[in-house]
Amino acid sequence: GSENYSLWWLVLAPSVAIFFTVTVFNLIGNGLRDAMDPRMRATQ
Repeated sequence: GSENYSLWWLVLAPSVAIFFTVTVFNLIGNGLRDAMDPRMRATQ
């Protein structure tokens, strides 16, 4: 509730965890696309 406005750092850990999770899945997806897409491989 409103009494937790001074505890801003309680939001920091989950926010950082979500950020890193999304970033890791994005990098994995880019790597898989680069490895599996034959059109990308032909242009390199």
